[in-house]
This record gives sequence, structure tokens and C-alpha cells, in this order.
Amino acid sequence: MKKIPMRSCIITREKLPKSELVRVVRTPEGEVVIDLSGKRNGHGAYLKKDLEVIEKAKKGNALGHHLETEIPDHIFEELKEFIK
Repeated sequence: MKKIPMRSCIITREKLPKSELVRVVRTPEGEVVIDLSGKRNGHGAYLKKDLEVIEKAKKGNALGHHLETEIPDHIFEELKEFIK
């Protein structure tokens, strides 16, 4: 039986399969990007694929705190589009 990789959402703290989460990465150059492959180099954070979770991450600046950088608004807009 194949092992399913589990990751934790930084907002809900739920352990979920990697496929149910979206990864946001701060690259070594300091750029913040959405990592659809899940293999991009840099410091990553996982968010559940849920609009409420994205809103909480934006409102409470949890994503910015976790990645230790300022998160541009267009990243949250891209996340919302990706989830829809």
C-alpha cells in the first residue's frame, strides 16, 4: 500500500493529504509564489483549498507571519481563482 503524504494547514491545523492543500512558497530570492507542483525550492506553507481559510489567512496575516515576509494581495486573488 502506497503511503499518502500528509501536511498541516497553517490556519486550521488539520492534517490533510497533500492533494487537498495548496502550497505557497517564499523563494530564496524573496519572491512569494503559489507552488502547484509542490516541489518548488524555498520556505513553504500549506493552506486548505477552502475560500474561508484563504480569507482567514489574509485577514490575520498568518501566511505572512509564517513565511516571514509581506504577502502581496494578488497572491490571495490567485489562490481564490485556483480554488474556484
